[in-house]
Amino acid sequence: MNLTVGFDLDMTLIDSRPGIKAAYQALSAETGTFIDADLAITRLGPPLEQELAHWFEDERIQEMGDRYREMYPTHAIAPTPAMPGAREAVDAVQALGGRAIVVTAKHEPNAKLHLAHLGIEPDAVIGWLWAEAKAEALREHGAAVYVGDHTGDVRGARTAGALSVAVPTGPCDEAELRAEGADVVLTDLTVFPEWLMDYAAASRA
Repeated sequence: MNLTVGFDLDMTLIDSRPGIKAAYQALSAETGTFIDADLAITRLGPPLEQELAHWFEDERIQEMGDRYREMYPTHAIAPTPAMPGAREAVDAVQALGGRAIVVTAKHEPNAKLHLAHLGIEPDAVIGWLWAEAKAEALREHGAAVYVGDHTGDVRGARTAGALSVAVPTGPCDEAELRAEGADVVLTDLTVFPEWLMDYAAASRA
């Protein structure tokens, strides 16, 4: 089956909260600037610079973002687990002969480190894209479906003309995701393979 499904990364495929918290704490310790890491990890999804703007002056944000990304592999990869059903969701797409791609706002090399560490093997990983901008990669790869946890992911899917499948496993609840226009809301990725089988069957009918 010639199907391409896109997945978001943070709080969709991986529970990045422990790793991101550790990275923020390390940046705070190094710079002497207070960062409420517990608060920061409740707002995952948007680009890093949006969060850093809460803690650093505008002229330091670019420098701090670069430093955070440098420190990230040391602090954030090992403590970050896969979300329940993540591997199985990617495998389900590939088992149907489809392509599974990851489209994320995260720094692409760090996204690839997470997936390699967890043994999740998508067909492509595209980083540095957030919300509507994700549509660039989704269109380029011909994605029919995009799976994410954030209203920004819903907007990205809709901008690309892809079916928006949402999971309320991140900062946005089911009501927010539906209000943004999600076509399908699943409880989490553990039910995705079954949904995908039904979707594929309906597409062939």
